Amino acid sequence: MALGEKQFFVIVHNVRSRYNVGSIFRTADSLGVSKLYLTGYTPAPPHEKITKVALGAENFVPWEKHTSPLRLISRLKKEHPKLFVVGLENNIRSKKLISLKNFKPKFPLVLIIGEETKGIPKKLLNLCNKVVEIPMQGQKESLNVSVAFGIAAYKILN
Repeated sequence: MALGEKQFFVIVHNVRSRYNVGSIFRTADSLGVSKLYLTGYTPAPPHEKITKVALGAENFVPWEKHTSPLRLISRLKKEHPKLFVVGLENNIRSKKLISLKNFKPKFPLVLIIGEETKGIPKKLLNLCNKVVEIPMQGQKESLNVSVAFGIAAYKILN
C-alpha cells in the first residue's frame, strides 16, 4: 500500500461520465488510493472511454463494482471498525459540514463522491461522520466531480 499506515478508500456513486471515472482512476493512482468502489450506475472498466482518460490506471488501482453504497459502507465498517466516513459535497446545510481547508482526516477513511449534478443522496450523507466542501471563490458554485475529487483527495492525504 503506497500510503503506508493510511487506508484511504473512495466511493464513486452514480457518476455517469466514463471520462470522469477515467480521470478519477488516474488521480487515485497518482495519490495511492487504497481502493475505489464504483456504486450505483457508475460505469466500470473495461470501457474505451474510461481507458482513454485513465491511461491504464484502472489496471493498477484496486476497485470493485457494487450496486448499493449503503450495504458497502456497512461491510466496510465491519472490516474497519474505526472507519471515518466523509462526503464531498457543496451547497448543503448540515451540522456535519466543514470546509476542506479546516478538515482533519482520521484513517481509515472513505471519501464519498456523488453524481455530477445532484451530488450525494441524503441517505448516504446521513452515514457520513463529516461532509467537506471546497470553498469556491468565483461565480460558479461547483467543480467538475473528478477535479473536486483530486483537490479533496490531495488535501486529505497531505
